[in-house]
Amino acid sequence: MIAALALLAAAGAAEPVGATGAPDAAGWRLVWSDEFDGPAIDRGKWDFDVDCWGGGNRERQCYTDRRSNAAVENGRLVITARKERWTGPAFPLSQRSDPAKANAQATGEFTSARLVTRGKAAWTYGRIEVRAKLPQGQGTWPAIWMLPEDARYGPWAASGEIDILEAVNLGVRCEDCGDGTENRILGTLHFGGAWPDNRHKGAEVALPAPLDGWHVFGLVWREGRIDWTVDGRIYATQVAGAWATTGSSDPAAPFDRPFHLILNLAIGGGLAESRGVGGVDDLGYPKRMAVDWVRVWQCGEEDASTAACNGAGN
Repeated sequence: MIAALALLAAAGAAEPVGATGAPDAAGWRLVWSDEFDGPAIDRGKWDFDVDCWGGGNRERQCYTDRRSNAAVENGRLVITARKERWTGPAFPLSQRSDPAKANAQATGEFTSARLVTRGKAAWTYGRIEVRAKLPQGQGTWPAIWMLPEDARYGPWAASGEIDILEAVNLGVRCEDCGDGTENRILGTLHFGGAWPDNRHKGAEVALPAPLDGWHVFGLVWREGRIDWTVDGRIYATQVAGAWATTGSSDPAAPFDRPFHLILNLAIGGGLAESRGVGGVDDLGYPKRMAVDWVRVWQCGEEDASTAACNGAGN
């Protein structure tokens, strides 16, 4: 999600990994969840990124922490992208310690929200699932993804990025799609060296019908292996050797460290605007990404242990 992606290879056949939302292998232990059953977003679990940076992809939104862009409604988190001009910090918080960037401002054509568990919850290995409903339209780019808690192996992407789910331009006319309508979702790893020496590997698969329905997007992350799932079925796998980092010779690195979770709805940017019919269609706003629940399971008594569930999901 930080850098625009190339078109990814088609995914292989899906295989089942157990009941959606409830891992059935012995040893899985629910360690963190948000059911969004309170009156508001739980700030003990989530923080907000607030900026008009554009995610390094020339995205068009400004992220805010306003209720009009992210709120709990009827037991669900709703992230709402609105067509409205907004001015805010031109750089992300991580760069605003630089005096030249601290007070810089930028203006975007849209507003939206990006929720993060950074500094509140992060995990090394486990099973992450999110039940969500995705928006449609040219330029929409909802994502469920993870970044490292620290840059142990170097700046992005040397320390890694795990994209659990990205979808761009769902429902839009698509010449490369089987039925002529964009219905693909993507799962991707970013790694290698610091930009511009970054690399990525991933896959894409057709989202099961209906496009405007609820689906469970997931990841089973073990030492040396990561499986992507949709509605409880594996559609892509990457194993150690397919990835690497310039910051370590360990074959599991950089995906052997704590990563936090991110939920956001971007508008525009390199990937979204280069696919479909191109650009951003500014009709049909507001656009909404709804999240029913987020759940994280791990194995054994220690949060980073993989031994108890290492064979689960094969």
